[in-house]
Amino acid sequence: MTRDEVRATVLRVLGDIAPEADLASLKPDVALREQLDLDSMDVLNFVVGLHAALGVEIPEADYPKFATLDGGVEYLTGRHAADARR
Repeated sequence: MTRDEVRATVLRVLGDIAPEADLASLKPDVALREQLDLDSMDVLNFVVGLHAALGVEIPEADYPKFATLDGGVEYLTGRHAADARR
């Protein structure tokens, strides 16, 4: 899966969590919680949605890596590539 495909999936899952959000205007290096006014339950639903969409296990210790759009995309791209090599 390419980085662009991962990014599109992340944005789709975010859209499911925050349907009123203007995802096209998200700043990739600014905290998603601030930009989208997400609470902790939204973040949990986001990570669960990513797991369902991509099949990538995301340990709770790694949740902070999803603070920004770029951080989440980078993490998932790396994890997806590592899982594909197994």
